Order: sequence, then C-alpha cells, then structure tokens
Amino acid sequence: MSFEDDPIISFDSPVALSDLVVGEGKIDPAMEHEIDLQRFHIRMANSRGRREAASLLIRKMYGWRGYAVDPGIAHALNKITLFAETAGDTVGTMTLCLDNEETGLPADDNFRDKLDVLREQGRRLCEPSRLAIDKGVSKRVFAALIHISYIYAHNIHGFTDYVIEVNPRHVVFYKRMLGFKDFGGERECTRVGAPAVLLRLDLAYMGEQIRKYGGLMEQHGGERSFYPFFFPTWDEPGITERLRQGRN
Repeated sequence: MSFEDDPIISFDSPVALSDLVVGEGKIDPAMEHEIDLQRFHIRMANSRGRREAASLLIRKMYGWRGYAVDPGIAHALNKITLFAETAGDTVGTMTLCLDNEETGLPADDNFRDKLDVLREQGRRLCEPSRLAIDKGVSKRVFAALIHISYIYAHNIHGFTDYVIEVNPRHVVFYKRMLGFKDFGGERECTRVGAPAVLLRLDLAYMGEQIRKYGGLMEQHGGERSFYPFFFPTWDEPGITERLRQGRN
C-alpha cells in the first residue's frame, strides 16, 4: 500500500448491535446480536472518485429523508471532506467548513446575524455539514468522523466553536449525544428547503468530554452521549500527524 493510500485511522467494530447503531428506523430483529467485526477506514475525500462516492451517499441519505442537496458546499475551498469506508463501500461522510472573511460559512445564508455575534467576541467558527451515515452503521463511524474533524479544527487550526444547522426533529439528538446548545432559534434553511435550528458547541467542552470518556466504548458507566465511542486521547497524536501530512 502506498503512502497516499494509508487511512487517517482504521478500527474494528461489531457489524450490528442495536445499541451501537446510528440512524433512523428499526434494525431487523435478525441482526439484534453481535456478529463478526467489521473493519472501517477513515480517509480524506481528496480525489474526484472519493468526492463522488461521498456525494452519492449524501444524495442517497438526504433523498431518503426528503431533503434537497446543496451542491455549492462541495466546491468551497475552506473545507475538508472526510469519509468512512468498509470493504470498498462508502458508509459515512461529513464536510467541515472553516470560517474565513472571504467565504464565511454555509450557515451565514440563514443565520449571519447570530454568527457575527460570536465573531465579534473573537470566536473562531467552523461548521460540520453534509453529514451522512448509511443506515445500520455502527455509531463508532459517526464518532470517528466527528472526532477527526475536532482534531483538525481545534487541535491543528485553533478553531473554538462548532455551529450547525439541523432539522428541528434532530435537535434533541445533537444536544444529548454531543452537548450542543441552542443558539439561533429556528428559521427556514434555503439550501435544503426545510426548517433548521442553529446550535453551537464550544470545542473546549468537547475536548473535556473526549479526555473523560474517549475510548471507554461499552465500559462507559452509564454515560449516554457519543463520547465513549470517540478515540482514546492517546490516539490523537497519530491522527494529528497524519492530518498534518495530508494523508488520505
């Protein structure tokens, strides 16, 4: 395998356990038991083929929920796109947009006044967007994508806050599972043709939760957030170095 083909990180996870799966809808009862481990790889979508595979998953999952897909974010320069694959199939993706004076963030389309309040306070904002996880995929994939985006944004580039626009029905999920807080109320999201709520997460808080719970997995002592499924802190230096090197 060449240097360029090396993933940012790889990990094993049970193929199916009902309490380890992220997504909407019910899991087939026949899959309510742990079976063989599945190998996942997280990479940057830094080639045309990989970007197209990520876009295909986005269209599939957004279409399933009845959302439109905004084509503009994919061409922004102030972003990275991560994707998760297993056995050659793309099963998860997210794009992280980094705020700058020239292009701003996708959320500026609907919440510019709210974001400017944070900017005036000296906060450095970034926006996880175009998140798509295939149905039935382990929550470790979701956690891995978010954790790597945190390392890229906070540890490497010094950004201080996540801001996200989410459908109102997903607000409770992001608050409970990652600790997001209400910030901008509900407005119409012009990009996807659906209502959106602006949420904010202080990345210093995320770092505290990672240090407290990261790597605990099922030994989380009743913690109900996603943080036990993040990587342990001793994995962060290797991930950071591979991200700095621009490894796939």
